[in-house]
Amino acid sequence: MMKLKKMAILIMIILVLSGACSKDKTALRYDYNTQTGTVFYPDVSFAVISDTHVYDSSLGSSGAAFEKTMNSDRKLLLDSIDLLDYAVDAIASSGVSFVLISGDLTKDGELINHRIVAERLKRLADAGIAAYVVPGNHDVNNISSAVRFIGDKTESVATVSQDEFVQIYGDFGYSAALMRDDDSLSYVAEPVDGLWLLALDVCRYRENMPGKEEFVSGRISQKTADWIAGVLRAANSGNKAVMAMMHHGVVEHWKGQSKLHPDYLIEDFANFGKFLASWNVRLAFTGHYHAQDITRGEFDGKVLYDVETGSLVTAPCPIRYVEIKNNTAHIRTDAIVDKIHPGTDFAANATAFVKKTVMIEAAGILNKYKVPAKDTDYIANAVGDAYTAHYNGDENPALRPVFDKSKLGLWGRFVYSQQEYILDGLWKDIPPSDNNVSFEL
Repeated sequence: MMKLKKMAILIMIILVLSGACSKDKTALRYDYNTQTGTVFYPDVSFAVISDTHVYDSSLGSSGAAFEKTMNSDRKLLLDSIDLLDYAVDAIASSGVSFVLISGDLTKDGELINHRIVAERLKRLADAGIAAYVVPGNHDVNNISSAVRFIGDKTESVATVSQDEFVQIYGDFGYSAALMRDDDSLSYVAEPVDGLWLLALDVCRYRENMPGKEEFVSGRISQKTADWIAGVLRAANSGNKAVMAMMHHGVVEHWKGQSKLHPDYLIEDFANFGKFLASWNVRLAFTGHYHAQDITRGEFDGKVLYDVETGSLVTAPCPIRYVEIKNNTAHIRTDAIVDKIHPGTDFAANATAFVKKTVMIEAAGILNKYKVPAKDTDYIANAVGDAYTAHYNGDENPALRPVFDKSKLGLWGRFVYSQQEYILDGLWKDIPPSDNNVSFEL
């Protein structure tokens, strides 16, 4: 009985698909704006993509080590360049003024992959469409994960430093920046007159150490918080509307996300969201979680929409198109997973791949807690369905497959009871709609 009790406590701490929670939190001082007022965004149209995770197959496309990596994540790595090429061509012919890319440009910050991304973005620039990037946790100083796959082994390849990231992407935000933060790769640009883009680097790559797993979580320093306050104060004085772009989420996207996966939200996200909203920032474009989701945060009567864009290499492989007109944002989504290779089974296989890799990860954790194989398969299948629905956005609880707890043994039923909040949260879409929606700013 005591052994069962100890196992129960462990299960409650480490849940299915749980991420490590950072304990070394730092309380920041935010310079909130206490004045009331409205904000008017200029009319503009732009595109958004995220988490492109570009991977050059010359780094390996077979072998035990590569297969292990493929089965541990939801990324269509071998199709990443084709997907980016398709997205670039679609955006170039869409008539938008610019495009935002909210981090995780590469698989793991490999120099060769960054060069490929920059080449594709240059095609947009040549078509008269500006591109703005920020780094994600997979882009800079990924000393341990930037590798070449050789059979059952890997070998390190060149990654990029902060300075090299700025050099490679100088034409995509940094060279034309109105302001730069001294303590991060954050910057401010003005894509169109009257609109400032607050491009925030919230990643912790400077803390990465050789031989250790890289940091997934995001935070800003007090210096960066103060710099942001100065930017927002200047925007307010200059009558500039501001929208933000960052890799990590700033509003919780499903009830329970901050408990299960705190590393996918910026540290102290609630206060940081309140800080941005107080200065009339109404839009924050994020990524990281690979899901299509838009969530509305309300802070003392002011609103901030976190527009999270799914990964270009995770089905449904979305491109967002945003039009702001008469101070209303109109957002539509083009899911390209079923367009890139017409007449093939690519879309079905890509969607099945998402569910399979989620199930593998869930089963691995369930196995650690000695859940019987039959129960593991049944629970993991439900987890796969929930995440697939969340990645697609606009989750419909009516489509949720029935889960019969009576099919589980006693131990399996207990384990499921500790993770049921996850499935309930993923299947319940927090307003507004995720893919095609309009809302006032």
